Amino acid sequence: VVEGIVGIAHWDVTVEGFANHAGATPMNLRQDALLAASQLIIAVNEVINSVPGNQVGTVGKIAAQPGAYNVIPGKVVFGLEIRDLSNDKVEKLFGEIEKRAASLATASKTKISFERLPNGAHAALTDKTLQQTINNTAKSLGFTTRFMQSGAGHDSQHMASIAPVGMIFVPSVGGISHSPNEFTKPEDMTNGAQVLLDTILAVDKT
Repeated sequence: VVEGIVGIAHWDVTVEGFANHAGATPMNLRQDALLAASQLIIAVNEVINSVPGNQVGTVGKIAAQPGAYNVIPGKVVFGLEIRDLSNDKVEKLFGEIEKRAASLATASKTKISFERLPNGAHAALTDKTLQQTINNTAKSLGFTTRFMQSGAGHDSQHMASIAPVGMIFVPSVGGISHSPNEFTKPEDMTNGAQVLLDTILAVDKT
């Protein structure tokens, strides 16, 4: 029984240091953008895990320039994503990451900047009444249920702005989702379809 679809926010994070020769630059004189970026990535993980909840933070791409064995990276750009069912929590977590970035920039003598991308989405809660209808319907059919958030985006995220929405999840083997390795047993799909049908019929009676 899905409680809501998480909000998603993306940033391009740029760390600017100074590109210099790896052999001729002593360690204590370096402005290593990749080292600072690595420390910030660790900080992202620490911030996300610093409060209770199901929020997630991910750095899924990174590019270092100029990209040579013998050159200290002078610039790094990486992608930051934060997801949570609360839009306010997403903003709060990002604010903490910004603070950590400011401290790291000072310590590493680098410049760190964030550019928010327009491709995110606001969190959308599902309707409480529909949640209970889905839950009751599933239990009446003899199935076990679990209340959980959707960590991935869905069309209903946008529909929620104009009408009540509900969502039913069915198990994926091994919990693998949004992957070529995702697999749901036919009987679980059948059960999910039956819950959907009976939920629609229950809603139609009200």
